[in-house]
Amino acid sequence: MTHSGAHVYDPDRPAGSLHLRAARVLEGNWTGTSTVPSHGLYPHQWSWDSAFIAIGLRHLSPLRAQTELETLLGAQWGDGRIPHIVFNPSVPLDAYFPSPDFWRSSTAGRAAGAPRTVQTSGIVQPPVHALAAWLVHQADPGLSRSRSFLSRMYPRLAAWHRYLLHRRDLGGGGLASVVHPWEQGMDNSPCWDAPLSRVTPAAPRSFRRADLDHGSAEDRPTDLDYGRYVRLATDYRDGGYADGAGEFAVEDPAFNALLIASEHALAAIAQELGAAGTARHARAERLTAALVERLWEPAEGMFFCRDVYGGDGRGGESYGGDARDGGESGALGSERRSSESGAHGSERGSRSGALAPERRSAESSAHASERRSRQSGAHASEQRSRTGALIPERSVAGLLPLILPALPRDIAATLVRTAGGPHFGLGGVARLAPSYDLTGHAFDPHRYWRGPAWFNTNWLLERGLRLHGEHGRAEELRAALLETADTSGFAEYVDPYTGEACGALGFSWTAALTLDLLHEPAGADQADRSTQVVSHPGHRAFDRAQGTPPHTAHASHTPHTPHTPRSSFETGAKGGDRG
Repeated sequence: MTHSGAHVYDPDRPAGSLHLRAARVLEGNWTGTSTVPSHGLYPHQWSWDSAFIAIGLRHLSPLRAQTELETLLGAQWGDGRIPHIVFNPSVPLDAYFPSPDFWRSSTAGRAAGAPRTVQTSGIVQPPVHALAAWLVHQADPGLSRSRSFLSRMYPRLAAWHRYLLHRRDLGGGGLASVVHPWEQGMDNSPCWDAPLSRVTPAAPRSFRRADLDHGSAEDRPTDLDYGRYVRLATDYRDGGYADGAGEFAVEDPAFNALLIASEHALAAIAQELGAAGTARHARAERLTAALVERLWEPAEGMFFCRDVYGGDGRGGESYGGDARDGGESGALGSERRSSESGAHGSERGSRSGALAPERRSAESSAHASERRSRQSGAHASEQRSRTGALIPERSVAGLLPLILPALPRDIAATLVRTAGGPHFGLGGVARLAPSYDLTGHAFDPHRYWRGPAWFNTNWLLERGLRLHGEHGRAEELRAALLETADTSGFAEYVDPYTGEACGALGFSWTAALTLDLLHEPAGADQADRSTQVVSHPGHRAFDRAQGTPPHTAHASHTPHTPHTPRSSFETGAKGGDRG
C-alpha cells in the first residue's frame, strides 16, 4: 500500500476483496514496531495477540511479522517470562487499566529480571510464540536466515518454555498453571468462577474500569469479578511476582496444549539450526500424556481445567470431593471413576505403561537436571502433593488439545463428537464454536468469554480438525470463519448463533487469521500443505511501500535440516479485563 492508498502487492486481488480489507486492518493497527489489537480498546501490544498477528502478517510482510515477535520478546524478563502486555509509553496512563503505574514492573519485578527501560505487565499469556516464529520463518526462509531470525529467537523461546515448565508447575504433575484468569486469555470464562470465589475483591473505588468506556457493561465482566482480578494482580505484584504463593492456580487444557504445540515447533526450529530436536519432541509427547492424565474427563468427552488448590487445605472448594481423589466425587467424579474402571481406564493404563521406558530414557542428562531444578525451592514438597479438583465447566479450551499430533486417536475422535454435539453445536446450531457450553448455566452469547465465539479459538479448532483427518468439518469451519469475518467487520468476537459483531471492530487477530485462512488452499490435506511455499509475490513490495528498511544480511549460513511435520502448524498452510 503506497502513501496514496494504492495496493502494490498481490495485484490479482480485487480492490474490495476480503484479503485487501484484512490487510488494511493490520496496516491501520501497525505502530511501526508492533500491532495493537485495536486502537481504542487495546492501545498496547498484547502477547498472544502478537503471535496470532504474526501468523497472518507473514503473508503480507515476513519482515514485519518477524519484527512483531522481536519487539515482544525484547521485553522478556530475566526469569524467562514473556509479559502479557508491553506498554506504549506514548499512550496516556488513563487510556487503559491496569496501566504501567499499576504493574510497576521495573521495580516490583526487579527480582524476577523485569526490563528497566520497557514497562510491562507482570503476568503472562498462552505460549503461542514458538509456533508463530516457526510459521513466520517458513514464509520466507531466505530472509529469516539472512537476519538470523531463528537463532536470535530460539534462546528466548527456550527460556520462556523453561519458565513455564519449571516455575509454573504448581500442581507437581508436569503441567503449567496460570495464576490469574487474564493469563489464560479467556479472561471471563465461567471456569474461573469457583477458584475466584476464594479471592477477596479489591475495593470498588480503588480502581477505574477503562474497558467500560468502550463497551457495554452487559457484555463485560461484572464489577465483582473485576475486583477479584485486581486483587489477584495486586497481591502478585506486591509479592515481587514470585510464583506459587497466590490463591489462584489453574491447569488449563488450552494453555498447556499451546505449550505442547510450541514445543513441537521449538523442535523444528532446533532442527533448522542444526540440532536434533528429538528431546523437545519427546518432551512434547510426555506433556501430552500428562495433559491426558490430569485433565481428560472421559465421561464428559472433553478436557477440563484443574483447580490446583481446590480441596487441598488452602481454603479451596473440593467441588463435592476431597483431596485424595482430586475432589471429584458427585456426578462428575463417579462417572469418571466408573469410566476409568472399564475399557477406557485399562487403555489409559496401557498408554502410561508404554511410555515408561521413553520417560526413563528422556529423564537422563538434561531432563533430569531440569526436573531437579523444578523440584528445588520452598514449594517442592507442597507441589508434589497437590492433586486439586477438576472444574466441571465446559469451555472451548477443553476442545483445543485437538491441535496435538500425539493425542490418542480415541480421544481425538471423542473431541470431534463433543464439538459437534449439543454443548458446542459446531456444524449445526452454532455458526462458530462458542467459548462456553451452549447449555451451560452461565452461557451468555454476548458476554465476553462466557459464550461468544472467538476467531483464534476457532482457527485452532480448524487446524485440529484438519490434523486429525476431519477435512470436511475443517472446510466447513474455514468457510464459516471467512464469512463471519467478512460480515462482522473483523469483529473481536461474535454471537455464536448469528455471527453478530461484538466488542471491537477491525480487530487485528481476526484480520490476521482471516489472511492465514485465505492463503490455505481449500481442500488441502496435510501432505499437500507441508510442501507449500507460503511466501507470495508482492510481500517485499508491501515492505518497500511502507518505508520498511531493507534487512541487513548477517553471516549466517546454517544449513536447513528437513524434518517430518509433527503437527498441523509445521506446514505452510480486550479491554481492561485483559489486564
